[in-house]
Amino acid sequence: LNFLPLNRVSDMVFSLESEWVVSTGHDKSVSWMCTQSGSMLGRHYFNAWASCLQYDHETQHAFVGDYSGQITLLKLEKQTYSTITTLKGHEGSVGALWWDPVQRLLFSGASDHSVIMWDIGGRKGRTLLLQGHHERVQALRYLQLTRQLVSCSADGGIAVWNMDTQREEAPQWLDSDSCQKCEQPFFWNIKQMWDTKTLGLRQHHCRKCGKAVCGKCSSKRSTFPVMGFEFPVRVCDACFDTIKEEDRTPLATFHEGKHNIAHMDMDPSRGLMVTCGSDRIVKIWDMTQVVGCSLATGFSPR
Repeated sequence: LNFLPLNRVSDMVFSLESEWVVSTGHDKSVSWMCTQSGSMLGRHYFNAWASCLQYDHETQHAFVGDYSGQITLLKLEKQTYSTITTLKGHEGSVGALWWDPVQRLLFSGASDHSVIMWDIGGRKGRTLLLQGHHERVQALRYLQLTRQLVSCSADGGIAVWNMDTQREEAPQWLDSDSCQKCEQPFFWNIKQMWDTKTLGLRQHHCRKCGKAVCGKCSSKRSTFPVMGFEFPVRVCDACFDTIKEEDRTPLATFHEGKHNIAHMDMDPSRGLMVTCGSDRIVKIWDMTQVVGCSLATGFSPR
């Protein structure tokens, strides 16, 4: 191949069906080239470093995550391309992508510690937010057979999410100049503060209903796994009272990798997972207690 990248290559996919090599890099681009002729076929530039890549070999769609937190969906052709859409949901740089061509689901992990599932095939813009990590999510793998998602973060956290269950979308946060429960003004609402002769309050948001609330009206915390909140988050007092104990049943299990995990891959047929990190350590994990079960029960390194 006669193509020399000008900057660091962040990800690369070889497609035997297309006879292409698709790559992303810190020159803020995605490029694709022919492996037979070695010639460059096309290149698209972004506004930020391209960090990760997934490619659908059948439809020739490329998913590119970047450092601005966006994911761009491109349709690649031999001499041209078209931009299909841009997915916006993360509040930090996208560190990992995984595409499931069977269910047509895209999973993304980012430096905001979250994982998002995008329903590409449904075309309804449905997204599911999964929050359980405490550091940047850097590796993902979806097990289609058992409907489980494995995610790994920079602090060594390994999460196994049960995706074979009914989940709910987390609500969009609402905007308001006053608490939507007690109607007390927030600190930027000068007019209401003056009219009522009261001090403004700090704004918070209930993770269950999305309403803008003050600290007094959202004094409690709760897990709510059906919306992806596996650790306690702020909810308003009214929503807290509606959450039953069975609603707090975890839909994911968490494990400690005990080293920085930068990359991960799995062989589900043999029940093995391999992780490696910036600590120059490679670990092979026995995943037989995970593969074939609806929910993970444990890990043991070999």
